[in-house]
Amino acid sequence: MAVQHSLEVGGDSRCDDDGHPPRTGTAWTCVAHIITAVIGSGVLSLAWSVAQLGWVAGPACMLCFALVTYVSAALLADCYRRDGADKGPRNRSYMDAVRVFLGKKQTWACGSLQYVSLYGCGVAYTITTATSMRAILRSNCYHAHGHGAPCSYGGSYYMLMFGAAQLFLSFIPDFHDMAWLSVLAAVMSFSYAFIGLGLGLANTIGNGIIKGSITGDPMRTPLQKIWRVSQAIGDIAFAYPYSLILLEIQDTLKSPPAENKTMKKASIISIVVTTFFYLCCGCFGYAAFGSDAPGNLLTGFGFYEPYWLIDFANACIILHLLGGYQVYSQPIYQFADRFFAERFPASRFVNDFHTVKLPLLPPWRVNLLRVCFRTLYVASTTAVALAFPYFNEVLALLGALNFWPLAIYFPVEMYFIQRKVPRWSLRWVVLQAFSVVCLLVSAFALVGSIQGLISQKLG
Repeated sequence: MAVQHSLEVGGDSRCDDDGHPPRTGTAWTCVAHIITAVIGSGVLSLAWSVAQLGWVAGPACMLCFALVTYVSAALLADCYRRDGADKGPRNRSYMDAVRVFLGKKQTWACGSLQYVSLYGCGVAYTITTATSMRAILRSNCYHAHGHGAPCSYGGSYYMLMFGAAQLFLSFIPDFHDMAWLSVLAAVMSFSYAFIGLGLGLANTIGNGIIKGSITGDPMRTPLQKIWRVSQAIGDIAFAYPYSLILLEIQDTLKSPPAENKTMKKASIISIVVTTFFYLCCGCFGYAAFGSDAPGNLLTGFGFYEPYWLIDFANACIILHLLGGYQVYSQPIYQFADRFFAERFPASRFVNDFHTVKLPLLPPWRVNLLRVCFRTLYVASTTAVALAFPYFNEVLALLGALNFWPLAIYFPVEMYFIQRKVPRWSLRWVVLQAFSVVCLLVSAFALVGSIQGLISQKLG
């Protein structure tokens, strides 16, 4: 193995107006990134969510979140440029935009929430991947020994395997180098969403009836019903918004046309596609199982056969989440790279790169700070997942925590400043009312998700 020392070299005349290497992203690569981020583990909990809400409130809730997500994405896309839709310095990350438009104090609040949410997505994806690995083993076991066989497998080993894979993938430098991974992950997400949809439809046809009710799964007490409804709303909230990584994705787009126009086009396509899959998976899963809808559609073992298709679907989930973890981790990695480079500009540990040549592989550029930071990051998300392996409750908590502040409050406030919206104008009043309603929904879901997580841990 040969190691060659080198430094990052800038000043390329082919760079964009901010000195960044030329951006090459299009609406379709943007759609791939968004679908990779959005159609993740959240889709698997939607049948359970519809089962708690019922046939009217369940689909209506998903459509409402789709509309809210598009409004949020459109507001935030306009905040990419500081002086207008298509001119001025770029805000390359969510935190950059908050710092420019809202100041330092709100930047700290936003950064804390954003990175906790991104970190939590890594934890959730680690839990989900281990669940899918165990589901493959259980599916084969049930096929070989019958549905009543004691097919039980621990999850810790598989979480560690996923963490080891993420250690390798975390050396992808940034979003610009991972379009291929997002495309692969998006294809995998379509695959298992189609399988879940097909199995739910087939099971419904096989049953000969559409299960479920208008009011959803009955509970013993009204309070229990309220907790379940709030957790279901939290799960749906987790499944939709991608605001916390929208500007990082938008920063990959080439121009012209203006980046905000491309981003809005990609958002419409992505939200329509994801909403279609969400409605189909959630509603057909509920129609197939009724109140017995599993918390995770493809691993809760409502479906047993064909076992090979269940195995394939879970393999697709695993491959998708390998990419999804990186989509949610890259903003943290990029923040760490910039923070330490600005804080320690003379440090060779922070700023120097080394070219490593391994047999039969292309040269590999390594930075020691990245190796250390990303290794610790992956190790910590794995450790938290080992401590709290509760799928639905973790998703609901993350959805509730992330939804209002990051998907609604900050985009609305930044939009007011960027577009100079007059206070008490019609647009200002409508958007403020929109923000308040979303705050109440988010608070309701947060309380229920915390209650659910505590109950699982104590139980």
